[in-house]
Amino acid sequence: MKLKVIITGPKVHDVGFRYFLMSNAIDLGLNGFRARNGMNGKEQEVIALVEGDEGAIADFRRLIEVQKPERSEISNIVFKDYEGDVMRAGEYAQICTALQLNKAIPILLKIQDNTNATPQILEEVKGLREDLQPGFAMQFQQVQSDVRAIKERLGMR
Repeated sequence: MKLKVIITGPKVHDVGFRYFLMSNAIDLGLNGFRARNGMNGKEQEVIALVEGDEGAIADFRRLIEVQKPERSEISNIVFKDYEGDVMRAGEYAQICTALQLNKAIPILLKIQDNTNATPQILEEVKGLREDLQPGFAMQFQQVQSDVRAIKERLGMR
């Protein structure tokens, strides 16, 4: 089952809404997830696509009707059936990690430039990078394996 969720309101961007939705989708066992920010006139919107079994989709729907990120302000939530492709939840999580690192690196560099960063802080940052790299490698190997399996099913080599 696939579902499109459109959440609109004066404050649904920059409050962690996509990460809130993603972590709950993964926690509920949904195998497909993707979200993006957009605008609907003057209101902000978050559009999420989810895929999974009917029970998990129902649980996801109930959860987002009653919970939200702390600083968000919602005016409407619309649920629609969806027919298109939905990215694997793990792949989307990997993209989100890269996006957050992309945001964090310039900030960390400014901190380094504006302070005498202690060796301890630099080691912690290096440790974070080392913690993330094995996960990326495992995800990439899974994607390669999935592509091979799809090619075999389609008779492609």
